[in-house]
Amino acid sequence: MRRHFDGDAVRSCDRRSSERRRCLRRRAVVPAMVAVCGGLSVAPAGVSTLQQLTSEPATRSAVVTAIASEITVDGVLDEPVWSSAPTIGDLIQRDPQTGEPPTERTDVTLLHDAHSLYIGVMCYDSDPEGVLGSQMARDGSLASDDRIELFLDTFRDRRTAYYFATNPSGALVDGLVFGNGELNNDWDATWVVRTRRSERGWAAEFAIPFKSLSFPSGETVWRFNIARQIQRKLEDDRWSGARLELKFLQVSEAGEITGLRGLTQGIGVELRPFIGGNWLHRGASGHDTGTTKPGLDTFYNITPSLKLTGTVNTDFGETEVDTRQINLSRFSLLFPEKRSFFLEDAGVFSFASTGPAPTAGVDNTGAQVFPFFSRRVGLLSGGEVPIDFGLKLTGKIGRTDLGVLDVRAREVPSVVPDRNFLIGRVKRNILRQSYIGAIFTDGHPALPLSSRTFGADVRLATSRLLGKSQNLVVSAYGLRSANEGSSGRDWSYGVSAEYPNDKYIMQFILHDIQENFRPALGFVQRENVRLLRIGANYNPRPKDTLGIQQAIHNLYYTRFTRLDSGEVESWNLLFTWFDWHFKSGDNIYHLLDYNPQYERLFAPFEISPGVVLAPGEYRFTQWNTQVSTAQKRRLQASLGDSFGSYWSGHAHILTAGLSYKIPPRFNISFNSTQTFARLPEGNFVARILSSRVNYAASPFLSFSNLIQYDNRSRNLGWQSRVRWTLQPGNDLFLVFSQGWIQDTTG
Repeated sequence: MRRHFDGDAVRSCDRRSSERRRCLRRRAVVPAMVAVCGGLSVAPAGVSTLQQLTSEPATRSAVVTAIASEITVDGVLDEPVWSSAPTIGDLIQRDPQTGEPPTERTDVTLLHDAHSLYIGVMCYDSDPEGVLGSQMARDGSLASDDRIELFLDTFRDRRTAYYFATNPSGALVDGLVFGNGELNNDWDATWVVRTRRSERGWAAEFAIPFKSLSFPSGETVWRFNIARQIQRKLEDDRWSGARLELKFLQVSEAGEITGLRGLTQGIGVELRPFIGGNWLHRGASGHDTGTTKPGLDTFYNITPSLKLTGTVNTDFGETEVDTRQINLSRFSLLFPEKRSFFLEDAGVFSFASTGPAPTAGVDNTGAQVFPFFSRRVGLLSGGEVPIDFGLKLTGKIGRTDLGVLDVRAREVPSVVPDRNFLIGRVKRNILRQSYIGAIFTDGHPALPLSSRTFGADVRLATSRLLGKSQNLVVSAYGLRSANEGSSGRDWSYGVSAEYPNDKYIMQFILHDIQENFRPALGFVQRENVRLLRIGANYNPRPKDTLGIQQAIHNLYYTRFTRLDSGEVESWNLLFTWFDWHFKSGDNIYHLLDYNPQYERLFAPFEISPGVVLAPGEYRFTQWNTQVSTAQKRRLQASLGDSFGSYWSGHAHILTAGLSYKIPPRFNISFNSTQTFARLPEGNFVARILSSRVNYAASPFLSFSNLIQYDNRSRNLGWQSRVRWTLQPGNDLFLVFSQGWIQDTTG
């Protein structure tokens, strides 16, 4: 069956810009999936005896209609089958009027042939001019836009899913959901979406080929959910799980779609050759150098649920540079992974030692433990270590998740010899939302030493605590690093519990990190400490009070105790009096938050060049305020100020942000973070300035610019990136980088 793509419609096709798939690579033409917002009602499936006993709500169900006719993916939805096939039923308001019918109708229809799933969404709107679509660039944030989000839990495991989203301008966003709520949006699939506005509202038409998904052979039922956001009203409508306690990405609360028979993934092999090149000009000498680098990415579906990914002569030249950070603490900073090969299916390697995530407005503990941190592979001291080849096996065997990664890194003369890295991860799914798992890593990125890390974790979770609509997650882990030349006190272990709901949130974390625990392929910020965090939120939603949608109040206490001496190394108390989110979309995130802190230094600490703090005890208190205007506005601003005592003196920490949008093509933003410290040991200023200037000619052609400056390195950097999708699977990247060093000698 042929498929046609209308170039006159607003459209967007696959491949996530953050994956940055090398300079020209081939991918098969995309079949289609369609979305249309509006509503007819469908009776929910009956509640089984087991569901009644476990207080599980009834599961919504819809039929995917099989078709033999052609579909033109153009966002118009004018083929007769779109009107003859049944819709999935009404969406339901989650916010602001929970459980009520939506204020605007949304019709969703599901179709399939042997090769693709099609989803059509017609979003009716009584004010078509009020529909917001400010973003067109690939993988752009849709937080300020009207949008359609959906996911497919093809294995019905209630934990993992494929995520797809778009807005009225046809921006394409996709990702992988893991851990029943976490999203890795750097995954790219081969798929298409087209959107079109009209006097009725806007429509979206998706086409997702089955070869882009993994699923168990012979199963005809998948889990599915879809949501519509009407941004000007701050309205969130869902098909399933429309309760305030539930985040959209909680896969366990999805409905079901049936009738998926006769699906095929083709031969299951995909080859993506690429060629990368670079040109370097040295201004001081006037010398120019240029190189080219061919390579190959391969994808093979061993089974419909198990994929083998390979890369040869890997190149990461199109990856965006890191965001600048200035370290004013005694501990290492964590920079996120941005390389596409490692980001794909990264959720398979997640481990319980990294959570739970802090609530909004609360900092990370600063002591997360990553048994595997992929930036240890192919990078060393900020420089690239070439990768000759890599193999990655990911997927499912029954109820078991499997991930194996093997990478061969090339020798860098006088720096590091060639070496091999092996990572293995397995998780056995138990109950509805829980698992037990194990992890193993082998290899050292810098030294010719034997280094292994191994351990196990468990996660027990429910969204129906005591038969009520409440979430509870309990996790535990144990890890050991076995490094040549080191023995004893090389463990890390801990437990955590989280009660993450809408009105009440509670957290408890207790982790030990022994002094010789050093996972060579992982990341640890602090050693020889016991972490304790206890905290709670109270987040009421007042009715008709000052236009407040939700008021957030929290109290969090974090403490680190040295394991060798039992002495307290640091503690931090955060009390948020007012964190008000208004129905207009504007926010007062903090209003004089009370933040007393304690630090004990066991050795001199150079907090800034030439400013050295002596060993001893320090007590100080910061007061925090931050306000922000609504993201839906063309001109959006935020301002924050933390002031008060700071170590042995005083400091102001000022943050500011300003962005302007000309929808849907142009976005410009400016951000700054500045610390002005006055200490007896010396005064200093830490300053980071950054700006982004982005233009999207279409969902297929985008120009992005990142400009950054920090006064610690005195380096002004500019990276300009062009991404042109010639057709689905063929991407051309052009990247220009320039740096200037400030000369302080005059």
